[in-house]
Formats: sequence, structure tokens, C-alpha cells
Amino acid sequence: MLNIMLNKNALLNKYKIKTSLAFIAFVLLTTLCCGKRTPPLPPTEKVSQRTTISGFQQGDQIILNWKMPPRNTSPNDTVFIERVDVYRLTEPLSSTQEITEEEFSNKSTLIETIPVNETDFSLNTLTFRDELKFSDQNARLRYAVRFVNKSGQKAAFSNLLTIEPSAKIAGRPEKLETELSQEAVLLKWLKPETNVDGSTPVNILGFNIYRKAEKESEAKKLNSSPVSGTSFADNFFEFDKKYFYSVRSVSIGTSGQPVESVSSAEIEFQPKDTFSPSAPDGITIAASPTSISLFFAANPEKDIAGYKVYRSTSEDLPTSEWELLTDGLLKTNTFQDQKISSGKKYFYYIVAVDNFGNSSEPSKITGETAP
Repeated sequence: MLNIMLNKNALLNKYKIKTSLAFIAFVLLTTLCCGKRTPPLPPTEKVSQRTTISGFQQGDQIILNWKMPPRNTSPNDTVFIERVDVYRLTEPLSSTQEITEEEFSNKSTLIETIPVNETDFSLNTLTFRDELKFSDQNARLRYAVRFVNKSGQKAAFSNLLTIEPSAKIAGRPEKLETELSQEAVLLKWLKPETNVDGSTPVNILGFNIYRKAEKESEAKKLNSSPVSGTSFADNFFEFDKKYFYSVRSVSIGTSGQPVESVSSAEIEFQPKDTFSPSAPDGITIAASPTSISLFFAANPEKDIAGYKVYRSTSEDLPTSEWELLTDGLLKTNTFQDQKISSGKKYFYYIVAVDNFGNSSEPSKITGETAP
């Protein structure tokens, strides 16, 4: 009987302990659940927001441009933009002008996947060229791009860019050549024989000329309006500076706007000044008991570094044997010879020298007797 009572007491004690533990757990859970709640956090952005694209036709290409977002992750991060997907939708001109993003997504084709590296973020703007193959039917093209991160998550589409390209755009100019003179770099080329779709007559409004210096990232257009001929003089160049020239045909597009061809083959040219200045002219001479003064006109060339003055007491002496009076180059258009003797006749000639060391022919010889 005693054993039965002990077992009952033991069971009762175990029950009380379990009950107490359950109560404590209930109180703790209730306290935690009834504590102060924090507002929900917004979801972490996995891919950068959509970008904006712009574009235009150039010959048989559509050139697309868009800006890259600032880089705020490392290439090893899962949210790092790994590529840019380029989409295109080709439609007949008779199709409706309006289209939703969902319709574009369902109908468009992924035409290019462009890998992104760290340097692309520093470039700020990326460019893609879509080469066209024209058919007999005019078409409307719609483009969009979207960023894709390292985890394969895609951002929203960019804006939808709509372009109606023209097949009747002149081909690029051919056989670009350069000629150099003292005043200009002369460019010459041949006009294209067909449009980009192979048709004739060639749709040419004129030509645009581009030049890029060695350390410049982009070529600059040299002409303000299309050049009608097949030559152009670049008068604003510097000797010894390396340049890269190219020319583009200009046609009238579908909406009456000018459309350029792709660039001609680029030509590299570094003009060297091997041109001698003209001989100094307009020399006058005046004598006094202590000196003989020379006066002459400034040379017309823009790169004259200075002048040299030569003297002889015999007009028949070969000019190569005359005495050089100037130390270095004379920077003015006057010279005073103070090393003279009274009653003696002196003869003079002057040579012009440019910045590249080219010397002119001697000027006319002039002479005067010291009083």
C-alpha cells in the first residue's frame, strides 16, 4: 500500500513540474508576441532600375546608346550587373503605332547579350550597333534593353525606342586621301555608287568630314553644313600633330531628316612642315655716322620664328660666305648694324626661319655707304 502511495506522489510531482514548465513557456511566448512590433522592411532591390535608350540610323545600322547606373557592388556580388540584353521587334508600317510593354515582351526577339565589366561603368554610356538587312517592304523597328544581374534576375525594360529606317541611304565614301600644303590638309574621296540596299540613283545630300586628334576619344565634325563636292580643306590643323580623318555621306531620310552613312575607312595623317617661308620683302635702309639701320616687312606666314641678317662688303661674294650679324633669331622687323666704318659701303640680305627650322631664300640684296 505504501508503494502505491509513493508512486502516486511521484507522478503528481512530475505533472506539476511539466505544468510549471509549460506555463513559463506560455508566458515567455505571450510576452514576445505582445511586444513592440517594427514596421516591415522594403524588399532589397536585386537589379538596378530601368535605363533610357536613344538611337538613330547610320547607313545600314541602328546605333543604340544608354547610360549605365553607378557601380555600387563588386563583380563578385550577386546583385552586380553582369550583362545587358538587347531586344528588337520588327513590324510592318501598317501595324498599330501604340504597343504595351507586355506586348513588346511577348513579340520581341533577344538579338544581343552584351557582357558588362567594371570599365563599362566608368564609360557611363554604352553603345550597340544593329546591322540591318533591308527587304522590299519598309518596316518599323522597336528596341529596348534591360539589365541582368549575376543571379539572372532581370530589371524592367527600358523605354521602347521606335525607328523607321530608310533603305535609300547612300553608301559610305571610298578611297579617302590627303594632300598637304602650307595652309591646309586637303582631303579627297570618291562618292558611293549605290545606296545601302544596292539601289540607284544614289541618295546624296552631301558629305560630312570628321577629324580626331591622337588623344581625343571622339571625332569632331569639321563642316557646318554638308559639303557638296568630294574634297575639303582643313585649314585649322597643327604641324606634327597626328590626326585621324573620316568622311560620311549624307542622305535624306524617311521623314526628311538628314541621315549619315557609316564612316569611310579612317585615314591617319601627321602633317610635317617642310615648306620654306617666302623671302623677306620691302627692305629699306638708312645710314648714320654710327650705324646702318634695316627695316623690312613681316613675313605673311603664321609660323615665322625669326630672321637672320647677313652682311658683306662685296656684293659679288657668294651669299654662303657672307657674315651672319644676328645672334640667334631676330624677333623684330628692324635691325641696327653698329659695327661700321665711315666711308665704307655695306651690303645686306635677310633670311626668314619658321618654327620647324625651314629657311627662306635670301631677300634682295641692298647696300648703303656709311657717312
